[in-house]
Amino acid sequence: MSTRILARLARSRWSSPLVLLVVWELASRSGLIPERTLAAPSAVVATLWAMLVSGELPQNLLVSFWRVGLGLSIGVAAGVVLALVAGLSRQGEAAVDPIMQIKRTIPTLALTPLFIVWFGIGETPKVALIAFASMFPVYLNLYSGIRGVDVRLLEGARSFGLSQAELIWHVILPGALPALLTGLRYSLSIAILVLVVAEQINASAGLGYLINNARDFMRTDIIVVCLMVYAVLGLGADALVRTIERRALVWRPSLIKA
Repeated sequence: MSTRILARLARSRWSSPLVLLVVWELASRSGLIPERTLAAPSAVVATLWAMLVSGELPQNLLVSFWRVGLGLSIGVAAGVVLALVAGLSRQGEAAVDPIMQIKRTIPTLALTPLFIVWFGIGETPKVALIAFASMFPVYLNLYSGIRGVDVRLLEGARSFGLSQAELIWHVILPGALPALLTGLRYSLSIAILVLVVAEQINASAGLGYLINNARDFMRTDIIVVCLMVYAVLGLGADALVRTIERRALVWRPSLIKA
């Protein structure tokens, strides 16, 4: 029985992370990894609990949620509108796509100094960076999805007398929905990554603010807690989009059966 359990654990995806945590804890307890370099997992868990009980973590997490939510909403909305303009007409493509391709080649984080000059050091540059970074994945995937809709579906819809607006709503957008959701997953992950940097800009609250304070006092346990929260945010956002994908795309055949 025990052999079977051990064999199952060895095949589990959680086995290697658990081994890593055990090695990390033992190395910290033995002094091989100094506390100033990296706190032990047990110390990180204790700090996490203390920050939850005191309300420090939830309060700052709400601020980070607001920043990433607002920036992502603006970026996704802009990406969808631009993709529709570029994907549905040649004139729109000529006007929009070259600018978006130029935007793709510019590293978002390199614009941080310019955004500070333009918008100051308040909340605006943080939200603007997240919006700017999360716009392109949605644009590119939706644009590709619109242009990849089966022409036979369009011809069949036209034969039933659908107007151009009905064609877009009932055929083109549903056909491009898988691509849009893929772009949304990329945008969510990029938004979380940019949030990490954006919150280093003169923040007075948020996870980045906690990390800055912890760095000044060499509190590696708090830094690890915040990094864990960033990771959970990313995984949670991806899981949310996957759930939406399963519900919205039930009509799509799958190679992998449940």
